[in-house]
Amino acid sequence: MKGSVKKSIVTRVRLAFLGVCLFSCAIVWKVSRIQFKEGEKWRALEQERRIVYQPVFATRGNIYSDNESIMATSLPFFRVAWDPSVVDKKTFEGGVDSLSLLLSRFFGDRTPDEYERRLKNAKNDKLRYVRLNSRQINFQEKKMLAKWPIFRGGKNKGGVIFEKVDKRFRPFGGLAQRTIGFLNEDKNGAGLEFTYNRHLAGKDGEALFERLPGGNKPIYDGTEVKPQPGYDVKTTLDINLQDVAENALYKSLVDNSAQYGCVILMEVQTGEIKAVANLGKVADGVYREDYNYAIADQGRTEPGSTFKLASMMALLEDNPSLSLDDTVNTGRTGSMRIAGAVKTDTHAYGQLSVKQVIEKSSNIGVAKLINDHFSPNPSKYTDYLKKFGLHQPLGFQMAGRPGRISRTRTTGRGAGPRSAPCALATS
Repeated sequence: MKGSVKKSIVTRVRLAFLGVCLFSCAIVWKVSRIQFKEGEKWRALEQERRIVYQPVFATRGNIYSDNESIMATSLPFFRVAWDPSVVDKKTFEGGVDSLSLLLSRFFGDRTPDEYERRLKNAKNDKLRYVRLNSRQINFQEKKMLAKWPIFRGGKNKGGVIFEKVDKRFRPFGGLAQRTIGFLNEDKNGAGLEFTYNRHLAGKDGEALFERLPGGNKPIYDGTEVKPQPGYDVKTTLDINLQDVAENALYKSLVDNSAQYGCVILMEVQTGEIKAVANLGKVADGVYREDYNYAIADQGRTEPGSTFKLASMMALLEDNPSLSLDDTVNTGRTGSMRIAGAVKTDTHAYGQLSVKQVIEKSSNIGVAKLINDHFSPNPSKYTDYLKKFGLHQPLGFQMAGRPGRISRTRTTGRGAGPRSAPCALATS
């Protein structure tokens, strides 16, 4: 009995040993096959996945005022990376101390010893891409870094890589902020930036990048497609008048504790819009331009005193014998029922001339004149409004608008004509 048990155990051990040997041999065989027979295939696949085409973003166009002052532009910033594989031993050893000291003083996030250790480790590990710092530097700083030890050899001998990043900048700060507008990462926004994004954005290019630990390194092999810069947009906005309009609007809103208000300043000879200001209350005495009241949808609201001009135009057009010196009685209480509705004025004006009705913006005066003349045929009055085009959208050249106020003008950019139709401009 003992002999049979012992024999069974030995058999099982031998079978297990044989299984381990066969499994080991299979691993060796598979490794050898992958290494020698299929090596080229897998190396090519790895190279294919490591080298990828990525977009190279175009420089966004500028937005100008009427005198070509820049209201919005894209400024180039750069991230600093390094490829130690292209730097020869002599250059590296001769400049690593000085470069480490300069990097430490400039970025201020590591000591010179820490930067030196990082540079040497990258060189010894034969890395091909190291981002030295995530901070974005401006163009003048880029020029300064390009003169530092090792870096002065450029990207081919010094290994320095300046990765360009464009940032939108408004030289006049918040002036005309809502009109200039914005565009977020989801391609949503407002104002000219959003409305003319297709023109301002330009056409992105593409280039080969190598995926490496720490980031993607660009490969300049001649196959890259250069990006085309965006068109510029030139507006009719006047910077000085825009500043005056915004300050006047703010003062008026504060004095009257109003909820919101807007200003549109037009040059009557040309129809050009010279200023658009919008302010809404966010706290007591605090107003912010967070909505475009000037052109955006306001829902079902009264047109206000501006509509009196259209009414008086219809009246004078249909009744040329009416004189500005003719009079109308607006009452002594500042309130009067006209055609079934009560009209009120801020003051009791009594007898007013047609000229004074317009000057004082009398609700009662305008309503009484229109009712007395057009009540026999009300559709005649509305026909005049349609003749003026007030029943049609204006077709204003900016998103979030009910209509159009102006025509277009284009402007060139750079060596070639890079221009786009623009809102708030004339031809």
